[in-house]
Amino acid sequence: MTAAPQEPPAGPPQAGSGVGRAPGRAMRSTTLLALLALVLLYLVSGALVFQALEQPHEQQAQRELGEVREKFLRAHPCVSDQDLGLFIKEVADALGGGANPDTNSTSNSNHSAWDLGSAFFFSGTIITTIGYGNAALRTDAGRLFCIFYALVGIPLFGILLAGVGDRLGSSLRRGIGHIEAIFLKWHVPPGLVRILSAVLFLLIGCLLFVLTPTFVFCYVEGWSKLEAIYFVVVTLTTVGFGDYVAGASPNQNSAAYQPLVWFWILLGLAYFASVLTTIGNWLRVVSRRTRAEMGGLTAQAASWTGTVTARVTQRVGPTAPPQPEKERPPLPPPPCPAQPASRPLSPAALEKTQPPSPPSSPTPPTPPTPPTASALDYPSENLAFIDESSDTQSERGCALPRAPRGRRRPLNAPRKPARPRGLGRPRDKGVPV
Repeated sequence: MTAAPQEPPAGPPQAGSGVGRAPGRAMRSTTLLALLALVLLYLVSGALVFQALEQPHEQQAQRELGEVREKFLRAHPCVSDQDLGLFIKEVADALGGGANPDTNSTSNSNHSAWDLGSAFFFSGTIITTIGYGNAALRTDAGRLFCIFYALVGIPLFGILLAGVGDRLGSSLRRGIGHIEAIFLKWHVPPGLVRILSAVLFLLIGCLLFVLTPTFVFCYVEGWSKLEAIYFVVVTLTTVGFGDYVAGASPNQNSAAYQPLVWFWILLGLAYFASVLTTIGNWLRVVSRRTRAEMGGLTAQAASWTGTVTARVTQRVGPTAPPQPEKERPPLPPPPCPAQPASRPLSPAALEKTQPPSPPSSPTPPTPPTPPTASALDYPSENLAFIDESSDTQSERGCALPRAPRGRRRPLNAPRKPARPRGLGRPRDKGVPV
C-alpha cells in the first residue's frame, strides 16, 4: 500500500500575520488596495462637496471684511491702512489666545478661559482626543507639560472607557433582556425578538446620549436644534472642530457646567464604544457562520462529485474495451537433446541440474512467456504456471528454457516435494520418501 502524502508542517508565524487571532491571516494586498482606493474616493468626494458648499461663503465673508475695512478708513482718515492691518492681526492673535472681544479692561467681568472648571474641561478634551481648539496653550512650559500629560492620560482614559462601556452595555442589555422575555411570552419569533432588542438598544442610547443633550444645549447655550445636534455628533465622534463649545460663552458663569459636560462625554463615548463592540461581535459571529456554511456546502459538493464520479465509472467501466497489450514475439524453444523415451527426466533431477539462483537484484528482468501462456498478475501464479509447463515439457522430452539470473522463487509459492527415482526403476510404494 502507498502511504498518503502528509501535509508539510506550518512555518513559524511571521510578523504582522495576526498571531493569536483565529484566522491568522493578514488582509490580502488586493483587498487592501481596493479599500485604500475606496477611502481616497470617499475623501475626494467629500472635498468636492465641502468646497462647493463652503468656498462661496468664505469669499462672501472676505468681501464683507474688505467693505468694512474701507468704510472704517473713510470714516477715520487719520488711521492709515497699515496701522489698521496691524491692529486686526493683533486682535486675531488675542482671540486665538482665549481673549473675549465682549469684555475689556474697564468691565467688571470675572470670566476667564482658564478658571478651574474651564481648565478641567480642557484637560478632559486632551485625554479624550477631542481637542476643540477654542483654547490653546501659549506658553512653552504649558506645551511641554501637555506632551507628557497626553502620553499618560490617553491610555488611562482608554482603560476607563472600556470598563465603563462594558458596564453600561451590560446594564442596557440586562434591561432589554426583560423586554425580550416579555416578547417571548407573547410567542414572538426569536429572530424578530433579536432584531427588536438591537433596535431598542440603539434607540435607548440615542435617546439618553444624543437627543436629551441636544435639548439641554438648546436651552442653556441658546443654540438652534441643528447647531446643538451638530455639536453633539462632532463631540461624540471626537472630531471637535471648536466652532461650538459648551460653556465657552462669557454668559455662562457656573463653574460646574463644563465638568458635567465632560461626564456626559465620558458616558456618550462609552455608549458608542459599546455599540461598536456589539457590531464587531455580530460581524464575527456572522463571519463564523458563513465560514461554517461554506464549509458544509463544500463538503456536500465534494461528496456529490465523488458519488457521481463513482456511478459514471461503474457504468462506463465494464463496457470500455481493455487496452491492448503489446504482444511479444514468442521465443523458439531451444533444441532438445536426444534422450531415450523410456527414461524421462524427473522434476527433481531437472532442479539438480540447474545452478542455484543468486539473490534477487533491485530490478529483475521479466521472464519470457511460453506461446501457450497468458499474462497473469501475481508472481505465485506465474511460478505455478512455469512449474506445470516444466512437467509438460519434460514428459514431451524437451527441457524448459533456463530462467534468467536474478529471479528467485517467492516464499509463499507452493513447492512440490521432490521424489527421487532410480535410473529407470521406480521405488516401492511402501518405502517412505
